[in-house]
Amino acid sequence: MAASSNRIMLGPLVAAIDQGTSSTRFLVFNAKTAELLSHHQVEIKQSFPKEGWVEEDPKEILQSVYECMDRTCEKMTQLNIDISNIKAVGVTNQRETTLVWDKETGEPLYNAIVWLDLRTQSTVERLINKTPGRNKNHLKHKTGLPISTYFSAVKLRWLMDNVEKVHEAVLSHRAMFGTVDSWLIWSLTGGKKGGVHCTDVTNASRTMLFNIHTMDWDPELCKYFDIPMEILPKVRSSSEIYGLMVSCLGDQSAALVGQMCFKDGQAKNTYGTGCFLLKNVGTKPVMSDHGLLTTVAYKLGRDKPACYALEGSVAIAGAVVPWLKNNLGIIQTSTELEQLAADVGTSYGCYFVPAFSGLYAPYWEPSARGIICGLTQFTNRSHLAFAALEAVCFQTREILDAMNQDSGIHLSQLQVDGGMTSNRLLMQLQADILCIPVVKPSMPETTALGAAMAAGAAEGVSVWSLNPEDLTEVTSEKFEPQINPEESELRYARWKKAVQRAMNWETTEPVNNGNGPQK
Repeated sequence: MAASSNRIMLGPLVAAIDQGTSSTRFLVFNAKTAELLSHHQVEIKQSFPKEGWVEEDPKEILQSVYECMDRTCEKMTQLNIDISNIKAVGVTNQRETTLVWDKETGEPLYNAIVWLDLRTQSTVERLINKTPGRNKNHLKHKTGLPISTYFSAVKLRWLMDNVEKVHEAVLSHRAMFGTVDSWLIWSLTGGKKGGVHCTDVTNASRTMLFNIHTMDWDPELCKYFDIPMEILPKVRSSSEIYGLMVSCLGDQSAALVGQMCFKDGQAKNTYGTGCFLLKNVGTKPVMSDHGLLTTVAYKLGRDKPACYALEGSVAIAGAVVPWLKNNLGIIQTSTELEQLAADVGTSYGCYFVPAFSGLYAPYWEPSARGIICGLTQFTNRSHLAFAALEAVCFQTREILDAMNQDSGIHLSQLQVDGGMTSNRLLMQLQADILCIPVVKPSMPETTALGAAMAAGAAEGVSVWSLNPEDLTEVTSEKFEPQINPEESELRYARWKKAVQRAMNWETTEPVNNGNGPQK
């Protein structure tokens, strides 16, 4: 990022707001070379008001965006880069996190309920109980998703049922619902003074209110959840001018674009707070028979076709690091986790299933809970650190197996990105457990890059070409498997055994205190 004499001649620049679960970043890229020129990052506080609840402050999220933009622009000015050359700004965001705000005051009516929050488990059970055959896949033919605590509609239903301010605002037609992208775009394009209330197809496809075939909100789905359509944002493509902002992609779709997985069959895995493996399946949605989600990958322009992806979602990946640090106190930093694990090079038969928010793909089992098993007197914190890293790799293996079964085509290598990919031991472990090479780009900011590409390519901006022959060649590092497949299979079989032990741990029995069932 050092300043150089030709910085003034950079040509068009494109920026991206990357609002993730644990931090916000603002990044600026050269539209011709995809070079990252400058960025700034601010951490986001999460609060846990009750067991299984995860919230964030919408105002803090918005303020973090302003701070990141200001600081990045300061850094660019110091580098002699003309910030007026930023031609477009894209947004990428944590997807299912749910907000409701007052369109007249601009005030949030409750904290943002984060995607891995579990408070809606009783809401989910109530909904499943009213479906024919108590089938959690009852809506999958329209949504591509099972009925789960993960998605936005059940969070919105909970807010309407349990937060008086939200209930009143819906009745008085002042409520606006959105995922984080909608909240940021509305706020940054004027807010209560005419802000644009919109989302893109990738975020909409994670709400359970969106029909992935018609590419619009579905009246029957809204009726099923009893949600008024007037509070929903307008659905746009992932790459068009919305106002001040010109593109929007849910974080995992953005990473798919940033990894340039534009061909049917290409896949990437992002290691962040959770772990998300997406495979491009082209312009026709493919329904999974093995516990994966069907989701909208991107729609790069109003007149362009939508492309779909099969997705496997893991709730806890990088989130295990703060848990080991804050809850158990066995590490201080993520670097220390890698060092501890490397010191022993084995879990010594210890297996860790971090089902803190139940298990997502391929099980969709909200009643699962985290377990650590296979302990002996010899087990120490280094073995646990190794088991924690292995858990991320095993969960990815389960999803890859499901994906291979659904498509009948086995991936020959896995493209990876996200914060945890800086852990070289994790990347090697992943190659060993998958028995295929793992390929990591040298510039790991693929989520923000994808949002910038979509913004720069939007009609009316057109400073970034998405033609395959024009895309910048990405340099990468490859991790080859180093253990024999028999050992890999043995460890994986043990992991599957541990997962079965974690199942059906928690049930939400209604508590009767004489006043009827509790919510």
